[in-house]
Amino acid sequence: MRAAVVREVGATPELGELPDPKRGNGEALVQVRAAALNPIDLAIASGRFYAGSPHVPYAPGREGVGLVLEAETIAPGVRVRFERDSGYGANGSLAELIVVDEAALVPLPDEADEAVAAALGTAGLAAWLALAKADVPQGGTVLVLGATGAVGQVAVQGAKLLGAGTVIAAARNADALERTRELGADALVPLGDGDLTAAYRDAAGGEVDVVIDPLWGEPAVAALGALRLGGRLVHLGTAAGLEATVPSAPLRGKNIRIVGHSNLTTPHETKAAAYLELLDHAIAGRIRVDLDVFPLDRVADAWREQAASPHRKIVVTLMH
Repeated sequence: MRAAVVREVGATPELGELPDPKRGNGEALVQVRAAALNPIDLAIASGRFYAGSPHVPYAPGREGVGLVLEAETIAPGVRVRFERDSGYGANGSLAELIVVDEAALVPLPDEADEAVAAALGTAGLAAWLALAKADVPQGGTVLVLGATGAVGQVAVQGAKLLGAGTVIAAARNADALERTRELGADALVPLGDGDLTAAYRDAAGGEVDVVIDPLWGEPAVAALGALRLGGRLVHLGTAAGLEATVPSAPLRGKNIRIVGHSNLTTPHETKAAAYLELLDHAIAGRIRVDLDVFPLDRVADAWREQAASPHRKIVVTLMH
């Protein structure tokens, strides 16, 4: 099969050939049509992921959309969204064929655009599930950190859909931050030098009910000081740092809750239901996802674009 192949640890994938996969019990053979790139794909290929160096050569990619060719419980020809581990003994979604646990497949509605369906997977789910854990109060104020990334963009739109009265977008890139107004952000906070807690409060016109945090580090610690009594910070990423020194006073004095989220430890059935909700909003035009689409033979360009933190989803198509 044709595939994007990482031949050495740290190398950019290149178009090549890999053996066709064989389906086992409880697995489905899927013809891949679109695959979304994520930062974790680059981390695995570089050897920076906590699991260590990948087993080369392999096809990267942990999620995608395709057609079922063979399965035990799903008919051939059904379009599905899928996810699976890659790099440690298994090929991923940047290949024409992939074998996936049937439990990880989500059949797609007929109206779903395949590139959008792929783009809304990992990043969209992270935002949507984090918002569910946040329990956004009707008319409340939501602060979205890292709002210009793929997760943050969905979180800004999702917070509005779930009833937030005010959504504050915070990020470092000023130009990309300004564009979040088109997604529904009511106020913007550039992340830089200065008193971030005061900046968050000024943007909110007071205190904040919920923080959606894919950053951690200093931006998240400052957000704790802007939360109201009983406020919640949902933490789902470490783009600004793996560690943070969290002061006791705001946690105890305001009965603040820090709630963790990871897609990896969320049950398949929970993710499937949330994904279909999110996809329904996208089909109806209530949520949009900015994306760039590359054919498989331009996978090296797509890889470099992903490495540049593009403020949009990068999708590779595998259709002839």
